[in-house]
Amino acid sequence: MARSRLLPAIVVVALAVAGAAAQQQRPRIPPTGAIKKVRDNLYVIPGAGGNTTVFVTQGGVVLVDTKLPNNGEPILNQVRTVTDKPVTMIINTHSHPDHIGSNDYFPASVDVVAHDNTRKWMAANPRVASNPAAMPDRTFTDRMTLGTGDDRIELYYFGAGHTDGDAFIVFPARRAMAAGDVFAWKMAPLIDPMAGGSVLALPGTLERAVTGIPNVDTVDIVIEGHGDVNTWQGFRDYVQFNRALVDAATAGMGKKTAEEIAGELKPRFPVFTKEQLLPDMEYGGTPWSRAVINVNVAFQELAKRP
Repeated sequence: MARSRLLPAIVVVALAVAGAAAQQQRPRIPPTGAIKKVRDNLYVIPGAGGNTTVFVTQGGVVLVDTKLPNNGEPILNQVRTVTDKPVTMIINTHSHPDHIGSNDYFPASVDVVAHDNTRKWMAANPRVASNPAAMPDRTFTDRMTLGTGDDRIELYYFGAGHTDGDAFIVFPARRAMAAGDVFAWKMAPLIDPMAGGSVLALPGTLERAVTGIPNVDTVDIVIEGHGDVNTWQGFRDYVQFNRALVDAATAGMGKKTAEEIAGELKPRFPVFTKEQLLPDMEYGGTPWSRAVINVNVAFQELAKRP
């Protein structure tokens, strides 16, 4: 299956699993939005796919993710409202087309960086692999440091979740992190098994991020892959929710329905189990329907275990 068609397929399957809860979906993709300051020289551009983080360094502009295809010019137009410096680097948090789609708009001289597994999945898509400007020039396995001083960027990888290439991008001087779709929309992430994603692995991955990123000295703001700019405590709450969901699914498999299990999480995690559609939702569903989806995905993964 072409990677450009994979994300919609994931959504369709996931919504089907959720059943009646997913009937509240209202899919729409807003256009590239206006750039917003996060802190000092760090910005975010919403819309048209995933959030694009903009970090203005002394040497140029670093972009984290480039939205769906054909959004390179709108991204650059927004960047130009805050700086005339050239784009010199793109970091991709993972391989989905709503995060890498406009890599190829930028000159081939722009340095593209991603995790090893992200490059693997991008290379598996002929449309991406045939375009050198879209592909990563450099990759990392567990951790990578880019730049120095106030321009330093730390890249971390802690395991599978949304995909098996999810990267956490930390800007130490700005005490901020871009999390990609492993943390988006304040609800359980869609899991892409065709790109190595796993709901059972997700809590461990997130917990390793909490302990492995020096947040006391480094992070207090988290830019979600879609949606808002959150806090480190909001991220920790999300980690606890995903652990509770997988633990409840494991204990309840064969005894309770996914709806019953998700319902039992509501008192502890009301933010992540809301039944209302969120503002600017792009791919449909509610936090509640997504929780039901991921309990069902957990059932499927557990059933495959020896």
